[in-house]
Amino acid sequence: MVKLRSFFIACMALAMTVAVHGKDYKYQSVDGDMMKSRIYKLDNGLTVYLTVNNEKPRIQTYIAVRTGSRNDPAETTGLAHYLEHLMFKGTKAFGTTDYAAEKPLLDAIEAKYEHYRTLTDPEQRKSCYREIDSLSQLAARFFIPNEYDKLMSSIGAQGTNAYTSNDVTCYTEDIPANEVENWLRIQADRFENMVIRGFHTELEAVYEEKNISLTDDFGKAYDALNAKLYPGHPYGTQTTIGTQEHLKNPSITNIKNYFKRYYVPNNVAICMSGDFNPDTVIAQIDRYFGSWKADPALSRPEYPALAELTSAVDTTVVGQEAESLMLGWRFKGAADMQADTLGVISLMLANGEAGLMETDLEQQMLVQRVAVMIDGHTDYTSMLMFCQPKDGQTLEELRAVVLKEMGKLRSGDFDDGLLPAVINNMKLEYYKQLRDNGARANMFVQTFIQGRPWATEVGAIDRISKITKQQIVDFARRHLGENYVCVYKKMGNDTTIKKIDKPQITAIPANRNLQSDFLKEVVESEAKPIQPRFLDFDADLTVTKTGAGVPLLYKQNIDDGLFDLCYRYEFGTEDVKGMDIAPDYLYYIGTDKKSSEQVKKDFYSLACNYSIGVGADYVEVRLSGLSENMPKAVAMLDDLLNNAKGDDESFGGFVDMLEKSRGDLKTNQDANFSYLFAYGRYGRYNSQRNTLSEQELRAGGPQLLTGMLKKLAGYEHTVMYYGPETQDRLVEVLKAGRHLAAKLSPAPVGKAYEMALTQANEVMIAPYDAKNIYMVQFHNEGRRWHAEEAPVQALFNEYFGGGMNTVVFQELRESRGLAYSAFARYNAPARKNQTESFYTYIISQNDKMMDCVNVFNNILDDMPQSQSAFDIAKQSLIKKLQSERTTRFNVLRAYVEARNLGIDYDIKERIYNALPAIKMADVISFEQQNMAKKPFRYIILGDEKELDMESLGKIGPVKRLSTEEIFGF
Repeated sequence: MVKLRSFFIACMALAMTVAVHGKDYKYQSVDGDMMKSRIYKLDNGLTVYLTVNNEKPRIQTYIAVRTGSRNDPAETTGLAHYLEHLMFKGTKAFGTTDYAAEKPLLDAIEAKYEHYRTLTDPEQRKSCYREIDSLSQLAARFFIPNEYDKLMSSIGAQGTNAYTSNDVTCYTEDIPANEVENWLRIQADRFENMVIRGFHTELEAVYEEKNISLTDDFGKAYDALNAKLYPGHPYGTQTTIGTQEHLKNPSITNIKNYFKRYYVPNNVAICMSGDFNPDTVIAQIDRYFGSWKADPALSRPEYPALAELTSAVDTTVVGQEAESLMLGWRFKGAADMQADTLGVISLMLANGEAGLMETDLEQQMLVQRVAVMIDGHTDYTSMLMFCQPKDGQTLEELRAVVLKEMGKLRSGDFDDGLLPAVINNMKLEYYKQLRDNGARANMFVQTFIQGRPWATEVGAIDRISKITKQQIVDFARRHLGENYVCVYKKMGNDTTIKKIDKPQITAIPANRNLQSDFLKEVVESEAKPIQPRFLDFDADLTVTKTGAGVPLLYKQNIDDGLFDLCYRYEFGTEDVKGMDIAPDYLYYIGTDKKSSEQVKKDFYSLACNYSIGVGADYVEVRLSGLSENMPKAVAMLDDLLNNAKGDDESFGGFVDMLEKSRGDLKTNQDANFSYLFAYGRYGRYNSQRNTLSEQELRAGGPQLLTGMLKKLAGYEHTVMYYGPETQDRLVEVLKAGRHLAAKLSPAPVGKAYEMALTQANEVMIAPYDAKNIYMVQFHNEGRRWHAEEAPVQALFNEYFGGGMNTVVFQELRESRGLAYSAFARYNAPARKNQTESFYTYIISQNDKMMDCVNVFNNILDDMPQSQSAFDIAKQSLIKKLQSERTTRFNVLRAYVEARNLGIDYDIKERIYNALPAIKMADVISFEQQNMAKKPFRYIILGDEKELDMESLGKIGPVKRLSTEEIFGF
């Protein structure tokens, strides 16, 4: 504590003491910190970061453990990540009905797994696994799956999750402000008393997560690059999720030892941002975590310093996704001051708007895409570049072009305005982060894990503001030369992927009617209620018209100097075919007076950015940034849309680039399923397929797309504004353009996309060669939306398929280990004239397909009922609605959404008021009427050769779709 205090004083920090309940809690704060953060360290070494943000009565919490896959034992890689999963299985107090009776069985399972790891004979392994499965059945009599998630639901938590990386394992919750004490009680118990149970089914869930990663060629390239960047270091020798071999040969003993070694208070930080009294909260944290015993001998594996890279190193990976290139340079750890310069350089190279790679390469159509990221770790940091070639360009040619552009940093051959523009935009992003509890708390996590003093973090913007062009040049000359790693990701058959058959797992009981005493106490605890605050559209925004009669939705921002402006049109791709492509072309062209790169530089220098979003039935032109620069930005945007100038050369190149990107989509599993899902719901005429073909584009020429943009301001639309300007001043700024014209044309009207009815069972399958399937069961019987049904629909989703404390998650993942991701949802439409629908969703191993189908059908035809689980779902939804707040620009968005549904009030208020009266029988009745024993369209993306097509054929007629059919190009 003395050394820490001295250091902070040296960094202009303030040491303060607050007495709470008779105990003095010393904390550190840093002068100039806009978050007014407090950093505490309890007697046991637990670090606590607190920052208050009263915008809404909720708190983002992160519990960060300073360990990750870097510290995995080499013989059991993936251990840190698997432990993260097991932390949700309960403790001695919850997740079980009788820990004393359960423990001998858990010990026996642990011993069996240690024996299982030593076996190599396949038959012996199967026999041993049957014994593990049998023991697991006995232990499951006491196991209460998902009780942690029930606890979180009962207090109204959202975002219950966790993540593991090289240096960190972090547990996340967004909780109501009045539930801090319950949350702390639960977390303290699981961090001190975690019990490993439900092991073999969770292992299958982790393996399904591994399966998903096998088709991720970006991940393969990333792993290959790290292997060359960090030879002999865990960053390069082992991945976070682990190897197939290690996942199938786990060690509970190793996991327990890992937990004991690293899950200690002097290796953990609690990070919180939200609506609370810090003096009260630190005392509560001390009450629940203060007795947690520190490990004075805490250590981690240390590794010899890596030799400097002195020349380029190449490697190659193969996979079925489109070719790409990845480059990486290695630097010191993330706590080093190099991080300041690296952050600036990465944005000078690529920032999405006006970086060197965008203005000199992408917008000149010399490459398809270049993205840059900083991958910061505790021991080392890397700067990565992900590059995609244009059509006909080899990866070797792509590398030469990108490296030549990189050379401009070393020679200083870049615009003098680029550096100050980057710095201004970094400031803008920082101010945006201050609005968000998640971003604020995450700053604490990164600071703690990387070992950066908070004073260093607070001073980052000030330090960055002083960086000069010469310093950038000098840094690039020293560090960004030929000392890089290059990964060529080429198309081909990856023979390293192995198929592992599913184990014979007997489903463990869901025990959904069981509750531990711990859960009962939390459910019955009484926190001071938060009074809900729903939108009042008459009071929370101004709905008016300009003098010219243009509808205006206005809300003043009194908190900061940022603005959001939107021109919203009630038409989309249904009405103007190809409208979705026009914004893409705009990226490559300028106006009659400015080049494309100059337009991008001008916007970026103002710390303002524009975007054009196009949906099935809307177009939104949005502009945001620093309010002081809004008048210039508005005029520039108006000029760009009205005077966008294309030519045959740029248009021909653009169509070539578009065709290349369309071809790339066909190689990607997620993209294939996205297009298949749209086809399965709507048929051939859907928002994904309904776009201009290459032939239509080339026949129409550049004026086809620029003409769409020029017509926009002349159509009827609504202006939406959230910012500091008064209404009168806003109108003054806007009236110079055409958006407030007195005569506006009606929006074009085309053919609406209509969701296809499901009148009989049918199977729709499209091909993709992978070890897993994506599958949806879709139902639509043409029901129209009615506001009075919204409450029971919301409660059904909360109970049945919306999260981890649901029937779907329990049955598909917890009981059977069939998937990493599974959910179901009853969907309300976006507009009142559209239909409702229902669908299930799962990603699972190929040979588990029919298991998934059968389980989904069983729980739909006879939905499992548990009054206690239902009560928790209702309590969860009530508490979430009590503490939710719709703020800022989202107030305007909520008004538009309500209007499109034909209502003039906040639908959340109607749901909240109706919830107390809704009974289990109401939800059961709703499900039985609308989902049980109904026909479904089974929408499957997978490899027929690996699937049980005979069983699928018994479900209904099988319609085979080609890749070309689902994409339409």
